[in-house]
Amino acid sequence: MKIGVVLFPSKQVQDFANSYRKRYDTKYALISPHVTIKERTEVSEEDLPKVLEYLQQVADSTKPIQLKVDGVRSFAPTNNVLYLKVLPTRDLSTLQQRLHEGVLNQAPKYEFLPHITIGQDLTDAELFDVLERMRMEQVHFEETITRMAVMYELENETWNVYETFRFRG
Repeated sequence: MKIGVVLFPSKQVQDFANSYRKRYDTKYALISPHVTIKERTEVSEEDLPKVLEYLQQVADSTKPIQLKVDGVRSFAPTNNVLYLKVLPTRDLSTLQQRLHEGVLNQAPKYEFLPHITIGQDLTDAELFDVLERMRMEQVHFEETITRMAVMYELENETWNVYETFRFRG
């Protein structure tokens, strides 16, 4: 089974992100706006209980996380992805590191750059047009995230919530 771990921002942030995702994100219908903490990884059915127990331990020792969104950026020229920049914090980095240890021990595919994707698979012209327009907007949100969600991927590439874990640290 393919799983991932994400943080879902508030409805306000999701609504803002979706106002762009509807037009610019080819994966809009597959998952709600989120910050990926643990990218897609394969977990066997027999290992799943151990993984969930580990995630519960991590959540029990993690305090709620401050999420600060500040502006719009792009991964261009490497990748034509448009995203809301989430300011990195020690708490976010620590959580991400812990989700790559223990029973989830695996080196991350990419350097951790917290973000909320709002556009992908854009042409160069689309990307730079949208990016320039959005840079004129004041995009700033600040909120507290109190839980993380384990997601699982269906055969049609849709992601659903498997379980959520409240931060109790």
